[in-house]
Amino acid sequence: MPPTIGNLETVFSSVISLALTGAGLAAFVMLLVGGFQFLTAGGDKEATQKAQKTLTFAIIGLVVSLSAWILLNFLGNFLGLDFSVFNICLPGFSGPNCS
Repeated sequence: MPPTIGNLETVFSSVISLALTGAGLAAFVMLLVGGFQFLTAGGDKEATQKAQKTLTFAIIGLVVSLSAWILLNFLGNFLGLDFSVFNICLPGFSGPNCS
């Protein structure tokens, strides 16, 4: 069976979900790495600064990811759109959300 436009919608939705999950997982792993670096620094000033930078960048990444998600949800509610649903409406295609 050949792929259809509906399959592209499903793939896009899955990729977005995977990207958000990956960003959260990456932030969690980097927080663990930074915490481990901080605990094993042993009073070394350079190692402590490196650990602090790792923790800072992990938190910044988490804040940026969450801010993007919150902004999309806010804009979706304000404009009455659902950004979590990806629809492709082409001439001659009768998808579920196409008029």
